[in-house]
Amino acid sequence: MSKPAAAAKSKKAGAKPSDASKSSDAVKPGEKLAVDLGPLPEWNLADLYPSIDAPEFKRDLDKAEAECIAFEKSYKGRLDDLAKSAKPGQSLVEPIRRYEAIEDLLGRLMSFAGLVYAGNTADPTIAKFYGDVQERITAISLHLLFFTLELNRVDDAAIEKAMQDPVLGHYRPWIEDLRKEKPYQLEDRIEQLFHEKSVSGYSAWNRLFDETISALRFKVDGQELAVEPTLSLLQDSDEKKRKSAAEALAVTFKDNVRVFSLITNTLAKDKDISDRWRGFADVADARHLSNRVEREVVDALVSSVQAAYPRLSHRYYALKAKWFGKERLPHWDRNAPLPAVPMRTIRWPDARETVLSAYGAFSPVMAQIAQRFFDDRWIDAPVRPGKAPGAFAHPTVPSAHPYVLLNYQGKPRDVMTLAHELGHGVHQVLAAPNGPLMAPTPLTLAETASVFGEMLTFKRLLATIDNPLERKAMLASKVEDMINTVVRQIAFYTFERRVHTERKHGELTAERIGEIWLEVQKESLGPSIELKEGYEVFWSYIPHFVHSPFYVYAYAFGDCLVNSLYAVYEKAESGFADRYLAMLAAGGTKHHSELLAPFGLDARDPDFWNGGLGVVDRLITELEELDRTAS
Repeated sequence: MSKPAAAAKSKKAGAKPSDASKSSDAVKPGEKLAVDLGPLPEWNLADLYPSIDAPEFKRDLDKAEAECIAFEKSYKGRLDDLAKSAKPGQSLVEPIRRYEAIEDLLGRLMSFAGLVYAGNTADPTIAKFYGDVQERITAISLHLLFFTLELNRVDDAAIEKAMQDPVLGHYRPWIEDLRKEKPYQLEDRIEQLFHEKSVSGYSAWNRLFDETISALRFKVDGQELAVEPTLSLLQDSDEKKRKSAAEALAVTFKDNVRVFSLITNTLAKDKDISDRWRGFADVADARHLSNRVEREVVDALVSSVQAAYPRLSHRYYALKAKWFGKERLPHWDRNAPLPAVPMRTIRWPDARETVLSAYGAFSPVMAQIAQRFFDDRWIDAPVRPGKAPGAFAHPTVPSAHPYVLLNYQGKPRDVMTLAHELGHGVHQVLAAPNGPLMAPTPLTLAETASVFGEMLTFKRLLATIDNPLERKAMLASKVEDMINTVVRQIAFYTFERRVHTERKHGELTAERIGEIWLEVQKESLGPSIELKEGYEVFWSYIPHFVHSPFYVYAYAFGDCLVNSLYAVYEKAESGFADRYLAMLAAGGTKHHSELLAPFGLDARDPDFWNGGLGVVDRLITELEELDRTAS
């Protein structure tokens, strides 16, 4: 169960997925965007390593291997004795500190390889470099695998006694989290096999998915586009373009659906094997454990959101269909901009100023941290051939700094994506002093800062708009984002649960996966959205299903949490920003219940979720009132 954090795959906080990704425009390989967005930054990865063939990279890779081997020789088979020594706290803290330093080094190496690859997944030299580094680090980290397994076999009383020493007590949050995995860890050689086989198992299937998606081309009105520009057209103001893009997506996804079905079936089976060996009772229990959240808390979230479908998504899409003069909206109109509202292009300098000013009005400290991402080239913004789609913030390691990847084209939603990813980045910078073992935040709380950053930016933009039509468009865009974040992600979670549960009884055909997809989407979107032919394959491109099974509920968790948190902020007299930054700075050192307590919030209380959903409800009500006023 426990494995070195840096092994196999680098860690990223992702932008929320939806049918219309929040990035890219209709550009062909080698072609520049038609609009002037201003100078777009490209990240400077030299803060990690100068290049893929840099001697510094090879030196650190060799150093990491030597240190892992030496670490294993020094401590394997000795942890129980160290825990029973005269000064167990001091005896155990030395190997933990060495382990932590090695994790930082491995994380730096793997982060660099992953970021270079994200910058251009189509380059065969880079793809080979990424694959080779991944294999090497997986092999190297085998020498560390014993450590957490052996530490977990130390008697509870002995560990508790050792942690009474403040030196070891510093690591209490990490040790206690680690010991939650104890019931699910296996004998050392089986853990070693699982770890070593990951390169030719799920990691290989992840890479196949990434490279397949990046290579796909979609024929739209005589042009061949990559997946991101094609998805972006689903937000175009021209209905013909939206329809053409949706039909092109359906054709190409159908042509490749056997590959995507095989990837889905293989990864679901791989997970089922792992879950059975480890003793997880439910298909999502491993994710809940890694998120440090109780199953009943997630179940309460899911039930609350599903019960709210009629008053949120069903109600909003009925309203939107009326705006478009239709009984029902075809699925390609779901994220369409409102009719008769001109689409604004927001240049990069304006996007930067908007987000930084919104952050600064809340907290100068928050704005100062965000400013560094622009000044120090921690952001990669342009659309490029072969570049990974979507957006993410990568924490790298505490000894370095985060990086943000965007595909920016100047749409209002791109500004929100910038605010979202910078929220992640600020969170990662604040949490970094906790060190490699305790800086990472569980996924359920990892979305808190990103969604809060979006909310700050949205509220600032909204306050500047007096024109009723523009205000309506802004509100509608925010409601759609919140529906995509809450309703859609819970629907995605439901879809995953059904696929993984059925896979236990045999392979699922592409047709069966499509049937499940349509059933779940109809339930969540409601009767005002018409799912046209071809939509049954739209499950195939969503990366979270491949890279992070059951990740998606974290978005709904984070959005509802932020809605409740923002309500507290609006009523708070003073001190909220300090408490909020302290929450982010805690990283992975505290449970969600401890972090929310200073704000008077409790995720176990059903009213907590209903309060968060009520924010979306009230925004839809405001849209209805604007309609009534206009008529």
